[in-house]
Amino acid sequence: MTSKTITVGSAVGLHARPAALISQAASAATTPATLSKSGGTPIDAGSALLIMTLGAKQGDSITVESADADLVDQIADLVGQDLDAEQTA
Repeated sequence: MTSKTITVGSAVGLHARPAALISQAASAATTPATLSKSGGTPIDAGSALLIMTLGAKQGDSITVESADADLVDQIADLVGQDLDAEQTA
């Protein structure tokens, strides 16, 4: 398993829009991935609802884990971005 710990970049934390984008990326992969807060139980990264239950706020550390190193990098990149800043009008 490959894992990476990243700081949440979204100003509102991992709420609806960031959670949806992360879960879409995870669901498109053939290998499962998990997310967890420090000391917390890992959750399925393919579920936006479960991502939101983490209660992750901007600045929190999240660990991404999967057998697919490229998927870990992709999801970690999404977690680290301010995904709400990229909304289109």
